[in-house]
This record gives sequence, structure tokens and C-alpha cells, in this order.
Amino acid sequence: MALRRVGLPLTAPSVPLFALAVVLAVLAMLAQYGDVAIPVVSEHVFNTLAVAFAVLTAGVLLRNA
Repeated sequence: MALRRVGLPLTAPSVPLFALAVVLAVLAMLAQYGDVAIPVVSEHVFNTLAVAFAVLTAGVLLRNA
């Protein structure tokens, strides 16, 4: 009898989604720790980092994303 995996299937995110998440995270870190003034990111550092994490999570949880 073949074994079936039960649970949440995780897949690797696509390269563009991973790159977008990394760029957003780097911008948030530069605004927070590097004292770089980035117009939208500097005012919403936590939200930018949360969006980066959400994009990365969506890329892992959704197939073909």
C-alpha cells in the first residue's frame, strides 16, 4: 500500500516572489537600522516587513505562485 502524506504541502516560492520579499525586507532594515530615508517604507517599517513575510509565506503555501 502506498503511503500518503497528510498535511499541508509546502513548495518552494518562485524566484520573483522570493526576490520581492527580500527587497522589501532589505528596504525595511535599511530604513530602521541604516537611517536611510525611503519615502513610504520609513514611515511604515513594521508593515513593510510584515508584507515581505506575507509574500514569502504565500509563495511557500500556494502552488505555482
